Amino acid sequence: MLYVTFAMQSLGYKFFKIQGSMLYLNLSKDTKMPLLILFIFGFFSLSFSQSNHSLVMGANQLNEYLPIVRNKRVAVVANQTSTVDQTHLVDTLLACNISILKVFAPEHGFRGKADAGAQINDEVDLKTNLPIHSLYGKNKKPKASDLASVDVMIFDIQDVGVRYYTFISTLHYVMEACAENNIPLLVLDRPNPNGHYVDGPVLDTAYQSFVGMHPVPIVYGLTIGEYATMVNDSFWLKDSVTCDLTVQKMKNYSHSTPYDLPIKPSPNLPNAQSISLYPSLCLFEGTDISVGRGTQNQFQLLGAPNLDSSSYVFTPISSDGALNPKHQNTRCRGWDLTQHDFDDELNIGFLIECFEQYNSKGLTFFNSFFDKLAGSNKLRVLIEAGWSEQEIKASWQEELEQFKQKRMNYLMYPE
Repeated sequence: MLYVTFAMQSLGYKFFKIQGSMLYLNLSKDTKMPLLILFIFGFFSLSFSQSNHSLVMGANQLNEYLPIVRNKRVAVVANQTSTVDQTHLVDTLLACNISILKVFAPEHGFRGKADAGAQINDEVDLKTNLPIHSLYGKNKKPKASDLASVDVMIFDIQDVGVRYYTFISTLHYVMEACAENNIPLLVLDRPNPNGHYVDGPVLDTAYQSFVGMHPVPIVYGLTIGEYATMVNDSFWLKDSVTCDLTVQKMKNYSHSTPYDLPIKPSPNLPNAQSISLYPSLCLFEGTDISVGRGTQNQFQLLGAPNLDSSSYVFTPISSDGALNPKHQNTRCRGWDLTQHDFDDELNIGFLIECFEQYNSKGLTFFNSFFDKLAGSNKLRVLIEAGWSEQEIKASWQEELEQFKQKRMNYLMYPE
């Protein structure tokens, strides 16, 4: 805590010391009192002003949303990122005497430790004894029987703003289930670490899957609260139903606000660099190229045994969050991107270069997952046809600009 120490010697102040900020100012014996008072007032005004403009998460604004859930039977959709400061949202609500009946968990589970794509089973939380219902196993959508006694649903999960990151697909099914069962949904909004730009091909709904459910670009530039509002207003839920949706907005947030996630959103996105590169590198999951799963630099490396244009070498091994990584125990040659900047745009230059190396050797590069990630077969077809990165990006600009105009209708925060 910041505190101030004054010392007086003989007739005047000799020094002024602000220990919390390590600022020391020597004042002469004849320093005028008005100057000192002005300095103190200005310093603390600045400090309080900065404090008043700090980012406040939706989940932290308990006074705003507790009236919605008090004396109600509540279900929570949450994972390890669902916190109020250092305390999990579920524990926070229980401490506020909110009646939580159950928790629904997305991909990677309630504690966020499971492999990508690993089936998550129902379980009981050892700390709270609450039942945990998986939304990434046999059922991706809450069943009516699971919601029979629920009065209100809370959704609080940190997203990364990328179409193939499956938490927005979980959001879709939660909204749909709430709409079908007349249950209000409260979304506690959080920052989008990739929310400062919009890029990539818009999904063709003929290629709809759990890694792409809506006609949006790969990087869509919306918080999860803004995205929920767009899903609702666009009638993208089954049978065009709409959800009784409330978004608890953040305070002091803009889409240009830098935000370094304090908790890993999933096992293979360990830091800000991996989250920044994820929009471009995840496309390689639909190819023979490793993105560093099974290393300490997940989604910050590119490589494969069949690449030969780079001197960087790594070997994926079985590890937490990547029990069976691509090219396990095999030496991969490629690129270290831990210090690389894609300048806030989708990069497909590495994708083209890797394809060309494979193609020159008569090797299969793409797998069946690629078109789902890309949102259509068009990107793959254009790469195979030898189009340049510039030509490919130009091909999706018209639809991208149309989405950008649509997006403007759902912005809750300044750019």
